[in-house]
Amino acid sequence: MTTRFRSPTSRAALRAAMLGIGAALGGAALGPSGALAAEVTFERLANPEPGNWLMNHRDYGSHRFSPLDAINKTNVRNLKLAFAVPLGGSSGNEYVEATPVVEDGFLYITDVWSVVYKIDVRSGTAGRVVWKMDPGAQKPDRNRGVALWGNYVISVTGLDGRVIATDKETGRIVWDKNLLDQPDLEITAAPLALKDAIIIGASGGDNGVRDWIASLDPRTGNTQWKTFVIPAPGEPGSETWKDKTNAWRTGGGAMYVTGSYDPATDLTYWGTGNPVPRYDSGSRPGDNLYTDSTVAFRVRDGKIQWHFQHTANDIHDYDTSGSQIIIDGKVNGDDRKLVVHADRNGFNYTFDRLNGQFLKAVQYAEKVTWTKGLDPKTGKPLDYDPRKDVQTYNHDWKSVTDTIRNSCPDVHGGTNFWPPSYSDKTRLLYIGASEGCADITPDPTARVRGRFGGGGYANPERIVGSLTVVDPLTAQVKLRKELPYPDLSGVLTTAGGIVVTAMLDGTILAYDDLTLEKLWEVNVGTGFVAPPMTYAVNGRQYIAIASGIGPVGKAKIARSPELKSQGNATMLFVFGL
Repeated sequence: MTTRFRSPTSRAALRAAMLGIGAALGGAALGPSGALAAEVTFERLANPEPGNWLMNHRDYGSHRFSPLDAINKTNVRNLKLAFAVPLGGSSGNEYVEATPVVEDGFLYITDVWSVVYKIDVRSGTAGRVVWKMDPGAQKPDRNRGVALWGNYVISVTGLDGRVIATDKETGRIVWDKNLLDQPDLEITAAPLALKDAIIIGASGGDNGVRDWIASLDPRTGNTQWKTFVIPAPGEPGSETWKDKTNAWRTGGGAMYVTGSYDPATDLTYWGTGNPVPRYDSGSRPGDNLYTDSTVAFRVRDGKIQWHFQHTANDIHDYDTSGSQIIIDGKVNGDDRKLVVHADRNGFNYTFDRLNGQFLKAVQYAEKVTWTKGLDPKTGKPLDYDPRKDVQTYNHDWKSVTDTIRNSCPDVHGGTNFWPPSYSDKTRLLYIGASEGCADITPDPTARVRGRFGGGGYANPERIVGSLTVVDPLTAQVKLRKELPYPDLSGVLTTAGGIVVTAMLDGTILAYDDLTLEKLWEVNVGTGFVAPPMTYAVNGRQYIAIASGIGPVGKAKIARSPELKSQGNATMLFVFGL
């Protein structure tokens, strides 16, 4: 039986929901052994279980690597659809960007209405919806999934700006906190669950939001601290906002991809988005900290410990919000604790994660024209000029309203919200990307609440894709596979030696992790902007991915006429041997 809950609006409604749930669900929420499922403790999160996928990136290091190897290079060609589950359903224009999480045969996922689904996948032949928690969101929005903590499923509600804890067994809302402190703020990143904190990153920066990161008490949802990414006057970094119109108040810096966490240092690493207005750098002179930056926050109080800004005074929309991947390894002969980031600007960076020291970088995007390259000592663009308040980089501008021609990568990257994967087996990074360029036209008049674009862009040519393999310790590109369509899905790697990704045309692919030889593919007819993941139940391994493409995906295939009539559906597809 499926039970659907809306957010209670009164104590009476909450009590009624509590009283009615037990009878409605019967024994449906029981775990595989017939007893209630175990709580998701910090120890379980910090020590990932092979068959489960308990958090957005699977582990605190954001590797998106699974130790499962039942599906491997020798048998992946036999992969077949095990079952599919429809999601959403209000219209054909919906999409899913969420990574499913799985615990002991139960899968949790969200749709664009921020509805949370608990799906029983134990049979391996069907996905039975146990309950749905419908928060009553007023508008659809990007939603990248949930976190598990204790007996709670923690979710967010996009434009509503809420964070909700749902009882994992019953689907009952336990607490519901509204964090909407500014018009047009969004919360789209999956929460990060720690021992005594739920870390939330705010987004909506392109709407003119001053974004922040916050820690909530997992038991109550109460805010423990909140740190704004854009500094107020007098705070460190405020001197990099040199305009006279208080652009910092609507400065951006969105955090829409879940950060990573290092338990040894109690630091959490998040990437921040572009400054706003995004295509009008002249209206916000200065470097615009802490936008387009990798930032290390101290978990106990939210204090910034270090930062590295990838693209200062950005005019290209080159967010740094993507995955911040934690690894250890030798760099130049020395053992280092590292954080690695594939940036939207076309370069992959390697830093010392203890102090933020830049170590290495390599271009992973096929074509980069916005800069002449990176300084090998500082990691800053070679054409960055600290004496300038408005950076021109590798463009010959006559004025700040000139169209920037053939700026590569495209404004959406490179990579973006779709995550790369670091293989613990090969110790290589696998980056799925969009390949192409954009013409950018700044417009200083385009600064309206909710529409802080500051201009616009056009793609003069077809946008395609790539899968690139990088050694983050040596900053070398090892392998590269060109793809006919953008890879806006992300990447999964496994101990079975396979690399799984998906494209906008509806094709799901598996490659050999050492050669990028294609081992398997299937086209399901609807495109992907959500990442693949894998889990095991009852001794069998499965690969799952959700479909449906949103505005970015549709913009990228606009110049692919053969996809003009392609359908769009939001489905959870699960494959097995």
